[in-house]
Amino acid sequence: MVQYISPTLDLSFAALSDATRRGIIDQLGRGDASITSLADRFQMTLTGMKKHVQVLERAGLVITQKVGRVRICGLGKGGLTAEAEWIEAHRRLFEARFEALDEIISEMNREGRDE
Repeated sequence: MVQYISPTLDLSFAALSDATRRGIIDQLGRGDASITSLADRFQMTLTGMKKHVQVLERAGLVITQKVGRVRICGLGKGGLTAEAEWIEAHRRLFEARFEALDEIISEMNREGRDE
């Protein structure tokens, strides 16, 4: 069986699989923040937050820049366009299959009443 492999999608979905990282994305959607302020907000160590930010950065979901002694985080420029397109394509596939199943069940019910 041939499998579709997209390193970019793999990195994004792996990054988004963690509730803390999704929370970081939500927080950065409200505005840029330092790693220190994110660590305080999520009640974790600076080292722990740095690891989460690195995962998000590798996936292109977050960018960081050093301003003096502070590392500021912001949302990545790529957004989630490719991820949303992948999800939408698969959502349509599932929807089509469930509609076909509904039609089969309806047909079986009609046949059952006709007997």
